[in-house]
Formats: sequence, C-alpha cells, structure tokens
Amino acid sequence: MAVALASVKTAAADPSISGKRAEAQSVLAQIQEIDGELSHAIEAYNLANVKLDRIKGELETNSRHLTIARTSLKAAQSHLSERLVALYKNGGDGSTIEVILGAKSIDDLLNRLDAVDRVSEQDARVLREVKSFRAQVIERKGRLERAKKAQVQVVADKASQRSWIEGQLAERQRLLSTIKDQIASLEAAERRRQERLAAQAQARFQAAQQETESEAALEALVQSDSIEEAIAPAPAARYGGVVGIAMQYLGVPYVWGGASPSGFDCSGLIMYAYAQVGVSLPHHAASQYGMGTPVSRDQLEAGDLVFFNGLGHAGIYIGGGQFIHAPHSGDVVKISSLSDSWYARTWVGARRI
Repeated sequence: MAVALASVKTAAADPSISGKRAEAQSVLAQIQEIDGELSHAIEAYNLANVKLDRIKGELETNSRHLTIARTSLKAAQSHLSERLVALYKNGGDGSTIEVILGAKSIDDLLNRLDAVDRVSEQDARVLREVKSFRAQVIERKGRLERAKKAQVQVVADKASQRSWIEGQLAERQRLLSTIKDQIASLEAAERRRQERLAAQAQARFQAAQQETESEAALEALVQSDSIEEAIAPAPAARYGGVVGIAMQYLGVPYVWGGASPSGFDCSGLIMYAYAQVGVSLPHHAASQYGMGTPVSRDQLEAGDLVFFNGLGHAGIYIGGGQFIHAPHSGDVVKISSLSDSWYARTWVGARRI
C-alpha cells in the first residue's frame, strides 16, 4: 500500500496520452496487488460466516435438546408425583406389619413382600431418571452458553474484518480517483474486450453443447447396431453446464460476501452457479479447493474450478484457456485468461467437482 501511494505521488506529469496510460496501467497494477490482499481478507470474512452459520445451527440444536430435556423432566416429576399419591392412597409406604397382617397365606405374604420391593425399585428408578434429566438440562445449558459466547466472538471478529476491509476499499477508491479519466478509457477498452470474449465463449459453449449432443446420438447409434467393441470415453467433467449458468451473470457487480445475482464475490459466484445444478459448495475459496479431485492445468475442462493467489481467489474454467470470475470490488463478473500475467504468476491449481 505504501509503495502504491508513493508511486502515485511521484509519478512524472507526462502530458502525452501514452504517458498517462502508462501511469494508469502502473497504478492499476498496484491496485491489483492490493486487491490480492483484500481477497484474502474477504475469504477470511466468508469463512467466519461459515463458522457463524455452524454455531447458529448448534444453538438451534441445543435449544431443541433443552426443550426436550425440560419436557422430559416435567414428565418424570409428574410420574413421580402420581406414584407418591398412589402409595399414599394404598397405605403410606407399604410397611411390613401391614403386609403381614393383610396376608391370607404364606404364598400371599411372599407375593405382597415382593410387590413392595418392586414398587420401591420403581420409585428409585423414577428418582434416578429425574436426576439424570436434571443433569442433562444443566449440561445442555452450559453448552448453550458456551456456543453463545463463541457466537459473540465470531460476530466481533467479523465486524473487525469488515471495518478493515472497508478502510482498504476506501483507499483503493482514492487511488482510482487520481487517474479517473485514464482509467475510464482503459475500462471502456476492457468492456469492449469483455464483449468480444463473452461472444467467443458463448459460441464455444454452444459448440460444446452440440458436440455433446452429437456424441450422445453416435453412442445411441452404436448401441442400436450392437457393435461389440467401443472406445471407452476419457474421464470428463460432470458439471460443464455451470459455465452457461455463470455466464448469465456477466456484468453483475462484485460484492464482497455476495452470493446472489444482486452481487458476487469469487467464491460466492462458484457456490451459486454450482447450487443451480444441485451441488452444495462452501462460500470459501480454500474450502472449495479441498473438494473434488485435482486436475492439471493442461487437462482442464469446462466447469473445473481454478485457484490463484494462495487460494485467495477462484473462478470457473470455461475453455479456451479462459475462466469466468468475480475479480474484486469495483469490478464485475467477467472473463479473464489464465495466461494474463497476474493469474499466471499466482496460479495455485485446479479442482474437478
């Protein structure tokens, strides 16, 4: 950040257009480095949200358990009350003298004594159950309080991260404003390039769809002709369709923590696109990297996930050496090339879901 600021202050005031464009490119490169750092902070924020959701789920589970324990405790206490009333109505505690005087024979006496023992054991069991339920209530109450404390800490951490990120974004906007006119020209050129890339990617995607349909038709023909031997197809990506889904959102603004058509961050776009085909992925780039299977760069297929910048950034491969992603604040969902200098330099790896 310090280097970026110093470069802006000391940049030569070249009156030529080429000089201004060079200055703009230099500042944009510095901003890209800042964005790389921000992406790590934003993904940390996303991970904090994942943990927060997990804690909230635990709180809900504990609340349900606490309700069950309290209900069970009331039921046990009610049962014990009923037993005490029954004992009272049937002669207090069932003393041995009353049992003996009331017996009509030796067998009757033995049966009465056995009944008293069974009743006493039943009462003891009910008491044990009451104590057990009470212990469960206390234990779950403790868990609930610890979970609440952890939740408060996570919320505090998230708020701190948000404050830091917003401060960095404000500084980033200040840098952008110093070369606003030059950047406007560059952005116009970038928009034209994006339109061209989108058209090419769309054509490539449609061609791939037609090729898939042709392969399916050929397979059906082969099966209908009962050909005994066939060449086994090479392992392929299962979710190439997410490319078409993601491309529907080209131009949608970047929103950190975003995972909806109103705004995406990098892992949010991936999570949303894959959710549309029934695949649940976490809203966290590093966690997404831990899913699926590794795939080498020369074996990439449409729908594979590509990762950069120490897992601080990710996108969806669309074929032709390109990928779709939500780059950083101030930008939009767009198409970039794996050969672009920053992405080539910060390449981490790829996963096939």
